[in-house]
Amino acid sequence: MLFTLALLAVYRIGAHIPTPGINGEELSKFLTEKGGALMGFFDMFSGGALSRVTIFALGIMPYISASIILQLLTVVIPAIGKLAKEGEAGRKKIVRYTRYGTVVISAIQSFGIAAGLEGMGGGVFVQNPGWSFRLMTMITLTAGTAFIMWLGEQITERGIGNGISLIIFAGIVARFPNALISTVRLLQAGELSIFFVIFLVIMMIAVVGAIIYIERGQRKIPVQYAKRIVGRKVYGGQSTHLPLKINTSGVIPPIFASSILIFPATIAGFIAVPWVQEISRQLSPGTVLHTVLYVGMIFFFAYFYTAIIFNPVDVADNLKKYGGFVPGIRPGQKTSEYIYKVLSRLTFVGAFYLAAVCIIPEILIYRFNVPFYFGGTSLLIAVGVALDTVSQIESHLVTRSYEGFLKKGRIRGRK
Repeated sequence: MLFTLALLAVYRIGAHIPTPGINGEELSKFLTEKGGALMGFFDMFSGGALSRVTIFALGIMPYISASIILQLLTVVIPAIGKLAKEGEAGRKKIVRYTRYGTVVISAIQSFGIAAGLEGMGGGVFVQNPGWSFRLMTMITLTAGTAFIMWLGEQITERGIGNGISLIIFAGIVARFPNALISTVRLLQAGELSIFFVIFLVIMMIAVVGAIIYIERGQRKIPVQYAKRIVGRKVYGGQSTHLPLKINTSGVIPPIFASSILIFPATIAGFIAVPWVQEISRQLSPGTVLHTVLYVGMIFFFAYFYTAIIFNPVDVADNLKKYGGFVPGIRPGQKTSEYIYKVLSRLTFVGAFYLAAVCIIPEILIYRFNVPFYFGGTSLLIAVGVALDTVSQIESHLVTRSYEGFLKKGRIRGRK
């Protein structure tokens, strides 16, 4: 845990080191005013490094993008799909390809940032424009992302695990103290009532509890294995279950929906044309059109991503291959149809839950004028990573048989 905390401290220090050749203060003000929701969305994953254009400005988003692209390619390209089924050796190759993809995406994005900075503000943001500035910025930001990726891998190997997720978590919770301080100041100034703050605290606890409850929720399909007699021994015959998560797709649907929906509005915000500005206003968070499209995209990507990562036909074939069956359902096609029906209903519930959590910030900020951002993708990621980290710590404790952390003796893992 000390090793993990030390590397997270290194990450947070790097998020405040400015990129050479850039007027960071003026650029930060400009991006905060003009960038809008898209800047806030991507800045969330970098822990505020993007708005300040530090050496960690790109954050871990290129790695996430490369991972998602490779996961989608496992369905499209048979060779990559075969690698995913080859166990540890195949996993190492996919991780290596993900690293290469991260460097390529980082180089493209950093070069685009450098070229864009030269064209914005009439040269106010860049001290010495030219190819030397572009190459230096590209190398600096790409190296920063590669270093963050290395930090995450070191936390996974030598720390408590989930390195990449913990880095995202650190970037999200880094804004919590500022939100707390601003709330206290508004409370002292009389702009917020104490009863409203108490209501917010109760609601926040309730929402976090609901997220934990649903993220841990499963639909257990009973599976029975037939008995087999090999020589004088009897194999099989045990009863087990097939666990299906309520939210199979995780936080991918809100991330995709936010990226697609916010991008046109942000681009339109830089174009001084009346009808383009009207489109930007209609697609900005807080409007009815934005909310409807956001919820619809979350439902679409929830079904789309679930269909990619979970194949009922393969599950049914594997059960049939090893002599397993669902009681009352014929093996093979009937089993796959039954699993697909159950999964479709679960995905609907999971998508509804994701949409409800993701529109909480719009209700709080634009309807009740809450001074901080609560809910949405950041809350889902933070709670999910916290749950996984607790499980990782418990597994380490149980493996090493540590005692003394509880009054009753040895700590036990979750069921």
